[in-house]
Amino acid sequence: MADKIADESAKIAPNYWKVFLTFARNSLVRDMTFRMNFFLQCISSVGWTLMNVGFYMIIFQYTNTIGEGSGWDRDKFFVFLATTWFVNSLVQAFFMPNAEEFSELIRTGGLDFALLKPIDTQFLISFRRIDWSALSNFAAGLVILVAALYSLATREVNPMVPTLFSAVLYVVFIGCGVAIMYSLMISLSATSIWLGRNQTLYNFWFYITNFSRYPMEIYNRGWGTPLYGFFTFVIPVLLVVNVPARLLAKPIQPRTDWESMLVVWAVGATVLSVLLSRWVFKKALLSYRSASS
Repeated sequence: MADKIADESAKIAPNYWKVFLTFARNSLVRDMTFRMNFFLQCISSVGWTLMNVGFYMIIFQYTNTIGEGSGWDRDKFFVFLATTWFVNSLVQAFFMPNAEEFSELIRTGGLDFALLKPIDTQFLISFRRIDWSALSNFAAGLVILVAALYSLATREVNPMVPTLFSAVLYVVFIGCGVAIMYSLMISLSATSIWLGRNQTLYNFWFYITNFSRYPMEIYNRGWGTPLYGFFTFVIPVLLVVNVPARLLAKPIQPRTDWESMLVVWAVGATVLSVLLSRWVFKKALLSYRSASS
């Protein structure tokens, strides 16, 4: 009898991968329904990327590195910049559209239907819509990365070719960076249950993530030291781009002990961020009151 019940439960339990693929397909169909809007969004995203590249090209006409003694010269910094686009594009494509709509689901009572479905609510809220146009920045980042790595490999002084191991770690820690950013975003979105509308707190996500777009060395001096500590160990957004980019570009040679500790902390921060965001989301759901009640 127990085996029969277990078999029936297995049949009822949703296949999360299939559900995700269904969400992805439906989102792509929706985007392709308005093709011109989709292509304009892609062009806008790539245009923004090109403007950023042009800005930093101008910067490097006046300096050799970003941050004195940091090792982030032009080519290595463009590896850093490509990593930024990878992480941001993945977050913007898979999570941001859903986080933006979460407060609206609460206001209109749409969250009631999500709670009634036989699937994890956080999964449903996080992945039900995908913005495919945001992945155009991922493609732009890939072009920037290939160009920067080629320049590093063919330079006359101290050429650098990443090892397979560093490339694998790079991909793994991009995943860690995405997980940290997602955890921060879903935690801020969950506060909508307590606050009703939390647009100010949601904007806070954009403000603090700006810190992740630059090498962490530029903060670790003077009045920037408290920011360095806070955004490395409390809200670890400085780890999001710095760790994978550092593993691939190797701005400091030979490696130092603190870099190894930073990598270990990045793993720990990822696990803690995901667990904490899960706790915040569940805690918020316990306080939810249906819009129809």
